Amino acid sequence: SFSLCNIIGSGIFISPKGVLEHSGSVGLALIVWVLGGGVSALGSLCYAELGVTIPKSGGDYSYVTEIFGGLTGFLLLWSAVLIMYPTTLAVIALTFSNYVLQPAFPYCAPSYVATRILSTACILLLTWVNCSSVRWATRIQDVFTVGKLLALGLIIVVGLVQLCKGEALHPQAAFEFLRPVSVGQVALAFLQASFAFSGWNFLNYVTEEVVEPRRNVPLAIYISIPLVTLVYTLTNIAYFSSMTPEELLASNAVAVTFGEKLLGMFSSIMPISVALSTFGGINGYLFTSSRLCFSGAREGHLPSLLAMIHLKHCTPIPALMLCCTATIVILCIGETHNLINYVSFINYLSYGVTIGGLLYYRWKKPSLYRPIKVNLMVPISYLLFWAFLLGFSLYSEPVVCGVGLVIMLTGVPVYFLGVSWKDKPKCIYDFIASITYMGQKLCFVVFPQIDPLEQANPPQS
Repeated sequence: SFSLCNIIGSGIFISPKGVLEHSGSVGLALIVWVLGGGVSALGSLCYAELGVTIPKSGGDYSYVTEIFGGLTGFLLLWSAVLIMYPTTLAVIALTFSNYVLQPAFPYCAPSYVATRILSTACILLLTWVNCSSVRWATRIQDVFTVGKLLALGLIIVVGLVQLCKGEALHPQAAFEFLRPVSVGQVALAFLQASFAFSGWNFLNYVTEEVVEPRRNVPLAIYISIPLVTLVYTLTNIAYFSSMTPEELLASNAVAVTFGEKLLGMFSSIMPISVALSTFGGINGYLFTSSRLCFSGAREGHLPSLLAMIHLKHCTPIPALMLCCTATIVILCIGETHNLINYVSFINYLSYGVTIGGLLYYRWKKPSLYRPIKVNLMVPISYLLFWAFLLGFSLYSEPVVCGVGLVIMLTGVPVYFLGVSWKDKPKCIYDFIASITYMGQKLCFVVFPQIDPLEQANPPQS
């Protein structure tokens, strides 16, 4: 259930339009959704092996740092802090705004200013909640998950009723292309679908806590990912049973259009359910991204201020404020569709580097005990697909994907100047110390207290 709840996110209310736009036909769009689930399953199995072989918190960042060293790990952390999490948060916040405002703009898209103001207000509110109490943040997550499941359940049930009435998809029309399609466009369709599946790599965060991980982790993957793929495919079939491809592409909030066509007087349930789902999604990503900043700062890869927590609430306020600021900046300069391509490209890049690390680690430490050991064809198949996807995506959207790559590479000089260079002039250390001190006073934060028993009896390696 952990894996299922993490994968099924707000992406399914955002990505169908992008997948259809790039794939060019209903049939190919459905194939992309099914194959997207298959690729996620391959990636999950690889991450499960890494999770139990390198039992460290921090996910991809910890594995890559362990396998390839500090620079590669830092670049992954740099791109996650500056690109992956803030962009994902921006996309989900914009979706929240679109679904909340769409009923007020029945004949046109909600205005740019209105969506940005509401998205920013939502981000600020949830940052305040996460700064104030961990308990509040987790309770919001539990409550708002219901909205996500309600919306999806309603769409699937109503869609199946439509199909039973005879409003079936016609196979002969499924591959009628709206416009000529290229391999590069299909690659971009996969990037759009992968946004909805992002979260499959979260399972490895709890592999240490799973009873009998060798049996239960693969079992969780075999059950959860096919189930998610089935839910996503049925959701898309439901959309296509009630809307023509042209109507779906013209819609700014697909689930709202679906509700207006089929739910009549109950159509307001749909925007409310999706708004609840996306609100919970923003909260979850804020919670996770601040913990990654916290983890990176403890390793010495980010400023030490980000590893501090509030004296009373024990929440990582500086890390949360950094995530909030980066998200609001991206929110103001990006458009949803391009942001998804942008973040999915960098996500896939980091997945490929991590899974490439699995093969390298097999070669470097062949005798290391691995509670889970996947067949060699699993990472090789994933990496072949990865190379195809990134190559053709970069060819089709050189600016959008290239910007992400450039931002990621700006981390190289930052690493050598900020992390690797140990003998900095005293004035630089004094400046960093004064900024840290000012941040501590402003946010009322300190380093987490170390257990004296742990200090006296350090764990044996």
